[in-house]
Formats: sequence, structure tokens, C-alpha cells
Amino acid sequence: MILAVLLFFAACTGKVGAIDERDTPNKGSIRISVDESFKPVMEEQIKVFHSSFPDTKIIASYKPEVECLKDLQNDSTRMILIARGLSKKESSIFESSLGYRPQFAVLAYDAVAVIVNHASADSVFTINDLKDILSGKSKRIAVMDGKNATSTVRFLKDSVLRGADFGANVFASKNSDDVIDIVSKNENVVGFVGLSWVGDSYDPKQKENLKKIRLALIECVRCVEKGLFAKPSQATISYAQYPLPRPMYYILKENSAGLGTGFMNFMSLERGQLIFKRALLVPAKMNFKVRSGKIKESD
Repeated sequence: MILAVLLFFAACTGKVGAIDERDTPNKGSIRISVDESFKPVMEEQIKVFHSSFPDTKIIASYKPEVECLKDLQNDSTRMILIARGLSKKESSIFESSLGYRPQFAVLAYDAVAVIVNHASADSVFTINDLKDILSGKSKRIAVMDGKNATSTVRFLKDSVLRGADFGANVFASKNSDDVIDIVSKNENVVGFVGLSWVGDSYDPKQKENLKKIRLALIECVRCVEKGLFAKPSQATISYAQYPLPRPMYYILKENSAGLGTGFMNFMSLERGQLIFKRALLVPAKMNFKVRSGKIKESD
């Protein structure tokens, strides 16, 4: 009789004494896919999250944006971080297969940085200059941050070329590190990378990279005063002075509060937003205002 009861409960629960391995907001393991152009800041986010929640494990794969979207269709990948949200059509497709729509929102803003060699004769460009370079009208060589459809490639094609094709002078490198290396060794090359790779002056590696390359000044197209140019920074992105800003989205495929929700909340709240701020991106969820003050010197 006792054996029959045990067998009954084993059939209902799967195993006698089975452990519930479902993850929670602060415990468990998940896989995420991240657009490679956001790698430096996302590695910092994951590092701090792990130190705060030692029972968690975020396994990140860094790849082109289009590959991240493909990963989202797989059961093994629950969250992706790319430079756009889902279209209505994409949301509907996921809803028909999952029974719910994935949630997505902007976490921060970065920009596509234009980089040149320190010995380059020209480091100031108008939008038409960039269009000429990317379309092949200019003799200068352009290098992108990937061989497939990265967010940088998509952004430049949509925002600068307005859908036109890249010229034969535009080449794809292996990744952002490779773009920086190529530009540092060639005076005639113009590189395009995410600001996350070259904007953090606190990062020792990026400080070394900035000794080899420099950020180009790009025409401010929204400024009332004409003839103004800006480098990508928190200030120039915030005040719409730098013309190549882009959002950083999370897309989360989770209909209950699991580890993906926990990581999303961490990045959306103060600590995660401060990490974006320290990496010189513009936090989208929290408004960290800079207030001026005066110090009265004593006699």
C-alpha cells in the first residue's frame, strides 16, 4: 500500500524529491544574445549583477543584431539586447507561437562613433561627407564592425544612406576590436563602431585605444546655428548635437518573473542605469541631472 502511494506521487511530480530548477529573478541560469557593438558595457552590467546575485549566471553570446533576433526564436535564448525593438509583425509572430508578446523597451542611448587615425588629415565630416564615403563616391576606405548585419551596418544604411547600397570601398571587419586596430594602422581609413567601444575614458583598454585613434567631429544637423560639429558623448547625445545616436533595447521573452526579468529590472533601476552612465552612454530609464553649484572660499 505504501509503495503504491509513493508511485502515485512520483507519477504526479516526476520524481520523488525532485528539485524545482526553474530560475527566479535572483537565482538560476539563462542565455542571452547581445549585439557585439554593446559588448563592453554589457560585460560590466553582467559582472556587477553576478557580484550582487551570486546564485545567478548570465551566459552572454555577442554577435550581429540579425543573429540575436534569430536566437530569440529559439527556446534556449530568452533575452536579447540590440539597437531596435520588435515591429508589430514580429510581435504578432511571437505571440502566435508563444501565446504572449515579448516585452521590450529602451535601456540607454549610445551612438555610432566615427573614428580616424591620429595622423589622418581630416577628422571633421558633414553628413554628406559620410554619405559620399559610405556610397563609394569618396576614395576613402570605410570599415564596419562585422561581416553580417550588425546594428551599426543597419543604422548607417537606414540613417545615412537612406536605404542605398554601400560602395565597393566599404569593408567588413571581424568585430569592433578589429575596426579599431585597422584604423590605428591606416591613415586613409574611416571606421564605424559603437560608442561603447571608444567612449569610456575610465576603461584602461579604451584609454590605450584612444592613443591610437581619435573620434571624428560630425556636423550637427539639428542645431539652430549652422557650422557646428560634435563628437559623440553623453552631452552631445542628450542635447541632439551628435547626429548618429541610437537606442539600446532589451527584448525579453518571459511571461513570468524569472531571471530575465531580474536582470532587466537591474539594468532599468539605479545601479544598472549608473553603469550605463559611467560607460558614457545616456541612461533612458532614470534622469541623472547635473546641477551646478558654487563653493565659497574661506578667508
